[in-house]
Order: sequence, then C-alpha cells, then structure tokens
Amino acid sequence: MSLRDSFRLPVRLLALAVVALAALPALSARVTVGDAFPSLNDPALSLEGNLPPFAGRVTLVDFWASWCEPCRASFPIYARLHADYGPRGLAIVGVSVDKQRAAYDAFLKRLQPPFATVRDARHRLASVVDVPAMPTCFLVGRDGRVRFVGVGFHGAETTAELQRAVEAALAEK
Repeated sequence: MSLRDSFRLPVRLLALAVVALAALPALSARVTVGDAFPSLNDPALSLEGNLPPFAGRVTLVDFWASWCEPCRASFPIYARLHADYGPRGLAIVGVSVDKQRAAYDAFLKRLQPPFATVRDARHRLASVVDVPAMPTCFLVGRDGRVRFVGVGFHGAETTAELQRAVEAALAEK
C-alpha cells in the first residue's frame, strides 16, 4: 500500500464528518424564538383555505403532513388546546404541506380538527420559516413574535411544553 492510499481513508472520514456537522443546523427552524412570524394572510404565500382573523390573538401554527404519524398523534392535543385556550385568546392553524389535495382532504375528514387548516402545497410558507421536520409548530404572541418552536411531537413531553408556552403567551399583555 502506498503512502497516498494510506491517507485516503482518513481524508474520506474527515470529509464525512464535515458534511455531518454542516447538516446539524438544518435540524432547527430558521425562524426562531423572538423573531417575527410571517403574516399568514400574505397573498404571495398562496395558502389554500380560510383563515380566521388573528389580530390580538396568540396563534399556534402547526406544520403537518398526511403521511406523518406524529402529526396524526398531535391533532387531538391541538383540539384540546383549542377547547381549553381558545376562549382565552388562542388561535390554532394547521398548515399542511401535502401537495395532493386528496391526501389533505382525507386526513381532515378522518380527524375533523376544530381549528383552522390551510394547505401550503407550494411550500412557500414552510420555506420562509425553514420547517426542519414534520410536525413543527410555532407559537406566535399577540405582537407577531415567536414565543416557542417545537420540532417533532413526543406525546406528554411536547404537550406539557406547549401548555406552559401557551399559558405564558396568554399571560402577556
């Protein structure tokens, strides 16, 4: 084996490590706590669906897809948050990234969420906020700034985090 060949494996391993480390920032959203969240009413986003007025409300924006099992598991929790905190000023919007309308419609027919849903078929909003995984949720305060970002859904742990964040955001004046 030549000296040149003996360096190939370490160089390849180093290159692989650099690529892996470069991918780590991709596991968090670009829009983060303290940032302004884009207006859901911006026509450039081409969201399909009807949105309620959000002015003066704390808003939970959840990105989901029909093929995502954790997304399905999160919807009953969001329904409960909607029932518990909606009267206190919480709005919830589910944003589907499904490209196929039929998959979106079937998911909604099966789960029948009590909160607003829209479809981001062109992924314009998802790209603007740089959604790293499904599901990802953003809790937006009355001032339009992000208060909480949740990536993934981990059952009771995520539910408790969301409840604490919603309570804190609703307590702000």
